[in-house]
Amino acid sequence: MEHKEAFLVVDIGTGNVRAAVVSTGGELLGLARENVQYVKDDDYPDSIYFDPQALWKQINQLVKTVLAKAGAVEILAITATSQREGIVAVDAAGQPLIGMSNHDNRGREWESMIADKDRMYTLTGRYPTALFSALKLVGLRERKSQLWNRVVSFTSISDWVQFQFSGVMGYEHSQASETLLYDVNAKAWSEELCDVFNLPPSLLPPLKSAGTVLGNILSYVAKRLAIAPQAVVVVGGADTQLAIHSLQPDTDDVVVVSGTTTPIIQVVDAYVIDDQQRTWTGRYVDESSFMLEANAGVTGLNYQRLKEIFYPNEPYEVIEKELDEASYSQCVASLGSLVADEDTPLTKGGFIFNAPVSHQLTRGGFVFAILWDIACSIFENYNVLCGVSPHEKDYIWACGGGVQSRKLRQFIANLTNKKVRIRDTYRQSSVLGGAFICAGALGLKPADPQLLEEVEPQNRALFLELYAEWKRARNTFREIR
Repeated sequence: MEHKEAFLVVDIGTGNVRAAVVSTGGELLGLARENVQYVKDDDYPDSIYFDPQALWKQINQLVKTVLAKAGAVEILAITATSQREGIVAVDAAGQPLIGMSNHDNRGREWESMIADKDRMYTLTGRYPTALFSALKLVGLRERKSQLWNRVVSFTSISDWVQFQFSGVMGYEHSQASETLLYDVNAKAWSEELCDVFNLPPSLLPPLKSAGTVLGNILSYVAKRLAIAPQAVVVVGGADTQLAIHSLQPDTDDVVVVSGTTTPIIQVVDAYVIDDQQRTWTGRYVDESSFMLEANAGVTGLNYQRLKEIFYPNEPYEVIEKELDEASYSQCVASLGSLVADEDTPLTKGGFIFNAPVSHQLTRGGFVFAILWDIACSIFENYNVLCGVSPHEKDYIWACGGGVQSRKLRQFIANLTNKKVRIRDTYRQSSVLGGAFICAGALGLKPADPQLLEEVEPQNRALFLELYAEWKRARNTFREIR
């Protein structure tokens, strides 16, 4: 039987871990997923962690499952991508000690140790908070000294997975951008930043570029997973960057990545910082580009949780049909999305509708309001982004699971007055971006992603009126304490 040449991509998101097999021609041959298991850490007010060994066992089982699904394949290369800001700490023997996710806030109590936040923003391209890796390490040091004394290094989750496959430790540049220890413009670790947190530079692994080969798969791992020992392990990158890479964007293109959160990104060719410190700038996965970012927060997670309430068993086609039948004025939602130029996030949210409850109010009306809240939040952040770096093109790219909703794509087009484009890679964008990275590392021509659909703006005046109504609803929730 002839074997298809293929790549293995491991993707660790905030909610789930996936293993996928993609042919060298870009065809998704198989995918398997499970939820990531987190544990609450009672030593901190707001902290969760994961067991890296348990995650690695999950990955091994998922790889075996997806290889069985994919059929007769020869794996040429393996890569990984993962949630940004998540890290794994390791000991002197390379054994993992603890995994800290992007939504682990164990460092929040020590944010005040950053005396010069303006200087921090200038170097790192982001306003410093406990979201980022350095403060997770500080929290570990300050409250778990016995564990901290065993830590000799740390790396991103995707780089740690690649270490498990290859035995070579590193830290990819787009992931390093999220640590507060990396000078984004200089493309290098910073001793000055290490000094801010009193962290020794010896903790920092060598920096690695996405699309470079770490080495061959470890022989015992290859044997356990039934992968040919000549398969190479390739440096991947952060999940947002790889999702964008699957679109093959041009410089100055804007991309909406609709996942657990919704980053709104512009790919730029120079380091850009915002005088008002509302945006982030990080490294992209090529040698010289940057990502300028505003983020609408946990929009996708809100949608998924409420979809499970209103449409627990129905496919997206049913939702879209009922959305088409929903009235524009049934209700308005504000569910805690982020707006880059607001000083504080919303802590209260909900739906506003006329009382008594109208017979016209349906579950489709509630989901309509959810998607409209997401679209308005994207529009607000898009405007902030354009205020920092103008966007002259007449289109916006979109990818990620959230834009399976054509209604959401239409909303974004109507508000921004830009065409919204998706490619045929949009549903599994981070996985397919990983496959493109592997192809480039092996000198193969990557798959050519095709334009799947382009949504034209419609009825903008009406939707700007609805946007003003959404703003009023958001202000109502802001006043609730």
